[in-house]
Amino acid sequence: MSIDGTSTVVLGLVAVLLFTAVLALLWDRIRVVGRAGLITLIVLAVAATSALEVNRLTETYPSWSALTGKEPAVPADVPDASDAPSEAPPAPGAGRLVTYQVAGAASGMNMPLAVYLPAAYFTPAGRELNFPVIEALHGYPGTPQSWLKRLDIVGRLDQEMAAGRMAPTVVLLPFQTPNRLLDTECTDMAGGPRAETYVTKDVPEWARTHLRVRTDRSAWGLTGYSAGAFCAMNLLLKHPDKYVAAASLSGYADPGIKVGDQSEKTTNNIAWRMTHVPLPAVSMWVGWASDDKDASAGSRQIVALAKPPLTAVTGVVPRGGHSHAVWRQMEGPAFDWLSAHLARPTPISAGRRGPA
Repeated sequence: MSIDGTSTVVLGLVAVLLFTAVLALLWDRIRVVGRAGLITLIVLAVAATSALEVNRLTETYPSWSALTGKEPAVPADVPDASDAPSEAPPAPGAGRLVTYQVAGAASGMNMPLAVYLPAAYFTPAGRELNFPVIEALHGYPGTPQSWLKRLDIVGRLDQEMAAGRMAPTVVLLPFQTPNRLLDTECTDMAGGPRAETYVTKDVPEWARTHLRVRTDRSAWGLTGYSAGAFCAMNLLLKHPDKYVAAASLSGYADPGIKVGDQSEKTTNNIAWRMTHVPLPAVSMWVGWASDDKDASAGSRQIVALAKPPLTAVTGVVPRGGHSHAVWRQMEGPAFDWLSAHLARPTPISAGRRGPA
């Protein structure tokens, strides 16, 4: 039974109801100590069930072995990062998800990387193309599994590309933290993980070496939800030489963590940067739910500070709070907008030839 499965949560609820029923039946038959013991069991069962539901929603621990620390860094069937993806065609119109282990020479982080390869990547014509790239960043707590399970990113990308609303695009889903309980907000933390370096240097360099992707900034974009949305906007502003556009799904104007060097108040604070540093020529899609108080306030502040050469457009959902339900509504429009702002696939002959 999976720790993040619905059945696990249901089992917890059954335990709560069972202990409550036993307490009610035996209330007049047992002493105070027995009553106190049963009440304690009920409280513990409620707390455990609540924790299981939170974990189910956030994907913090996808398995029992991950919870106990016994799960390996990457599953045994993950191919080596030096391997090229199989060229066997996927189902018609369907992209393929491949997972690699990517060791970052610059950051020192060594993490799994999920890669979405569009259906066109495997066609005869596609084998002669280099593709645009989007890095999709997860929230906290969470992992790239939230994009895959809760937001069905593979199905959504297949749908948008099949409908012609997106150009064929390679999508990278990196981890923004090596520690499930440490929120980096994709920053280089003082004395901690160098997540910014991993996401903006190590992962792109790996992709350019192992995949058929465009290398110019005009073909690279970012997106993310919640903490990942802050990541996407912050990294766009900090690295306009590497990315041309970003889409934010319920993002914030500040990281909400202590980076360790006070930069959460300055260079890693979007509002401060947009006020004190010349704005780059980049584009943002900024989305939020009207009843999501914190994300709404931060997103509105960012949009209000936007001015040429930076451009910003908005996408507002009436209600839904800070939730996967809202991000599922934003996901398609955000990817479509990003694709429209990224350069299209280009013949390999027009640029550097990537791997086969």
